[in-house]
Amino acid sequence: MTGLIAASTSASDKRAAFRAGLASGTIQRLPGAFSPLVAKLVQEIGFEGVYVSGAVLSADLGLPDIGLTTLSEVAGRGQQIARVTDLPVLIDADTGFGEPMSAARTVTMLEDAGIAGCHLEDQVNPKRCGHLDGKAVVDTETMVQRIRAAVSARRDPNFVICARTDARAIEGIDAAITRAKAYADAGADLIFTEALADEAEFAAFRGAVTTPLLANMTEFGKSELIPAHVLQDLGYNAVIYPVTTLRLAMFAVENGLREIASTGTQAADLDRMQHRSRLYELLEYDQYNRFDRGIFTYTRDAR
Repeated sequence: MTGLIAASTSASDKRAAFRAGLASGTIQRLPGAFSPLVAKLVQEIGFEGVYVSGAVLSADLGLPDIGLTTLSEVAGRGQQIARVTDLPVLIDADTGFGEPMSAARTVTMLEDAGIAGCHLEDQVNPKRCGHLDGKAVVDTETMVQRIRAAVSARRDPNFVICARTDARAIEGIDAAITRAKAYADAGADLIFTEALADEAEFAAFRGAVTTPLLANMTEFGKSELIPAHVLQDLGYNAVIYPVTTLRLAMFAVENGLREIASTGTQAADLDRMQHRSRLYELLEYDQYNRFDRGIFTYTRDAR
């Protein structure tokens, strides 16, 4: 039954793998997964990790990304995704869902959910999408307290605590660099600077900060889309593609629904659908059937 129903790799081993990957010199690519099924595909294709986006989780619930989701909703979705993949999962924990004590509780709940790491940001509540205008950030000391609380609550030393700063778009890149250094001093293992503009800014940030860095390659935002190998050459340790799979899926779903609405049938879209046989392959139906046969053909020794 190993590998069926739940991943065969333990949470502690996934966290150790994430730590090792960040130190390996090879950039860790983490596409966003909006469901456990997508996470299984991310693993099959050969990526190094899985990302769970707060914006995607909000959108999947029919909500905007303005801090409306709760810790229990985020931890629950993270657990669903982490349990089906052998890859480490990094999750968006927004501002920690409250005061520093809440950030501490957030870390414990995400550890219990099997997550490998989370990022906490320095926005004020209610937060906004990192690539929209109208954001505001807390003062550096408030964010430092948030990070210290999270670090102090961690039980597995390999659980990665990433500090995200949104200061670039508000205070400028120099202020963002100063904040990043303070966050690293407070115990952050990884730094995520949101909404850097272009390759030159990514390079400048790497040149100024020695802590491992994460890049966000989200579409339709403020950042130039830079290939992973270029980010690796710049010295970045990880890259996320937070909303890509949701955008791909929703574009296809919308087109398919409009086709049915206008023609009365989905027949024209069959060649743009994942075939049932491919879905069953991804779900490992045959292995489940073999397991069932092994259980139901068991006969007790007559002795």
